[in-house]
Amino acid sequence: MSFLLRTLTTKREVDTVIRDTLDKVLVLRFGRASEPVCLQLDDILAKSSQEISKFAIIALVAIDAEEVQVYAKYFDIVLIPSTVFFFNAHHMKMDSGTADHTKWVGSFHCKQDFIDVVEAIFRGAMKGKLIVNCPLPPEKITRFQLIFKDL
Repeated sequence: MSFLLRTLTTKREVDTVIRDTLDKVLVLRFGRASEPVCLQLDDILAKSSQEISKFAIIALVAIDAEEVQVYAKYFDIVLIPSTVFFFNAHHMKMDSGTADHTKWVGSFHCKQDFIDVVEAIFRGAMKGKLIVNCPLPPEKITRFQLIFKDL
């Protein structure tokens, strides 16, 4: 299903879509089209894109593209897929009870979970918030261990 969504492979494309998306949530999925978990997430994103089209835009970012490594390093994307949210060129964060509020790591369990998260981010952004609480119950949030290098 990833062929139904726009794929960004250069820094310029990512910059442009972040800058030009106004009054909508921008969902950027960082990952590889060949990874099974990315394909699962892409399926959920593609199926949801029509329903959230009034308040969100979805784009895929090819993590292996050389020019995109600037964003991968900036957002500390080591686990894929990782989903980052923006609103009016501002990075939106979500408190989901995990150690990392800057991105969603892993896939969503179902289409409705993704729609609920994007809607919560949109509602929070419309109120001027830069961080919102995750609307999903704790059992639906992917848990992972943070590993710090050179400690």
